[in-house]
Amino acid sequence: MSSEPEPGTLRPGGRTARVRAAVLDAAGDVLAEQGFDRLDLADIARRADVGKTTVYRRWGSPTGLVADLLAQMAQDSLPRTATGSLHGDLTANALLVRKTLADARQGPLFRAVIAAATCDARTADALRQFYEVRVTEWAPAVEEAVARGELPAGTDAAEVVRAVSAPLYYRLLTAGTAPTEADAARAVAAAMAAAEAGVYVTDTAT
Repeated sequence: MSSEPEPGTLRPGGRTARVRAAVLDAAGDVLAEQGFDRLDLADIARRADVGKTTVYRRWGSPTGLVADLLAQMAQDSLPRTATGSLHGDLTANALLVRKTLADARQGPLFRAVIAAATCDARTADALRQFYEVRVTEWAPAVEEAVARGELPAGTDAAEVVRAVSAPLYYRLLTAGTAPTEADAARAVAAAMAAAEAGVYVTDTAT
C-alpha cells in the first residue's frame, strides 16, 4: 500500500504554495459559477494556468480539490471575536456566517459544496471537518459564558454554536435567499433562550 499522502492534503510552501492557491481559487470560482458537477480537473488547470499533470498528480479528483478548498477556507476564516458577553460573541458569530452566505461568491460556493456532500462521501467528510474547525473556534465563547454563570453548567458549547448558524444555512438552502442581519439576530436570540433554559445541557458536555 502506498504511503504517499492523499491528494489535496499537502501543505507546501514556495512556488508549490502559489500553484495550490491558484488552483483552489479557480476551483472555488467554478463551484460558485457552475456547481460541483462542472468541476473538471483539466478545466481547473487551464483556468489556473497550471500544468494538467500537476493538478491530476496533486489532487487526483474533483473531490480532492473540494477537500483541500474547504481545508484552506477553514484555515483562512477569521478568528473568534471575544466581546466579553455571550450575546456579543454569538452575534459576532452569526454576523460572520451571514456575511459569508450573503457573499456573491461564497454563498453559491457553499450551496454547491453542500449539494455535492449529499451524494459524495469524501466531500461530506471534508465539509464535516470544515465545520468542526469553525465550531471548535467559537465553542470557547459558550464555555466562557458557563464560567461566568450566564449559562447552566454542563451546557454543550458546540451545540449552542451550531444552533446559531443552523437557521441561517436553512434559509439559504430552502428559501434561496441569503440570510439578513435580522435573521442573524433572531438566530442568536433563539439559541440564547434555549441555552439559558438548559436545552443544551448534556451529561457529556465539558
